[in-house]
Amino acid sequence: MSGVYARRLAVAATSAALAATTGLLNAPAAQAAMPTPVSASTARTYLSQLTVAAEGSSDGYSRSKFPHWITQSGTCNTREVVLKRDGTNVQQDSSCAAVSGTWYSEYDGATWTAASDLDIDHMVPLAEAWRSGASSWTTAQRQAFANDLTRPQLIAVTDNVNQAKGDKDPANWLPPSTSYRCTYARAWVHVKHYYDLSVDSAEKSALQGILNGC
Repeated sequence: MSGVYARRLAVAATSAALAATTGLLNAPAAQAAMPTPVSASTARTYLSQLTVAAEGSSDGYSRSKFPHWITQSGTCNTREVVLKRDGTNVQQDSSCAAVSGTWYSEYDGATWTAASDLDIDHMVPLAEAWRSGASSWTTAQRQAFANDLTRPQLIAVTDNVNQAKGDKDPANWLPPSTSYRCTYARAWVHVKHYYDLSVDSAEKSALQGILNGC
C-alpha cells in the first residue's frame, strides 16, 4: 500500500470521526447526487497512472470483510444517508428509514417512490476492489472504502439494475442509460485512482473508449 494512500486513509478517518461528532444537523441540504467525479480530461490522466495488472483471485473474499452501512450519525447508517442525499423530498422516520420521497436512478432513467426499490451501489464493487488490491488492506481500510461518502463511490439506483451489474467492471457491464456512461467512467477512475487500485487491460481499454468520447 502506498504512503500516499495511507495518509489519505488517515485523513478520511479523521473526517469520519468529525462527522460523527458534529452529526448531520449541520449538513448542507440534500444535493440529490453523489459527489461529482473528476473531469473527463483528469480521468484520462488518472487512468494512465493506474497500475495495469491481471485481476487477482477472489479467494478469501466476503462482503463481511468490507463492513458497510456503518452508523454515520445518531440512528442513520450509510445507506440511509445516501438515500436522503440522492432523493427528493425524502422523509425519514425516527429510526432514519426513508418512508417517502422520490428517487431518479441514473443508471436506467427510472423514477421510484419507494426506498425498497433502490440499492446503494458501490461504484467500484467490493469484490472488484478485493481483486484489484483491497485484499491486502486492513478491515478498517476496507470499511472506509465501503462507506465512502466523499468520493463518487456510492449511488442510489434501481435494485435489479444494480444486481445485474454485480461485481463486473466496465469491460463487462455499463449502465443501460448511455448518457450516463461518461459520468460512470469518470467516477470509476476517480475511485480507483484515489484508492490506488489496479485495472486489468480489458477494463482499461473500455474506460479509455468511453472517456475519449466524453
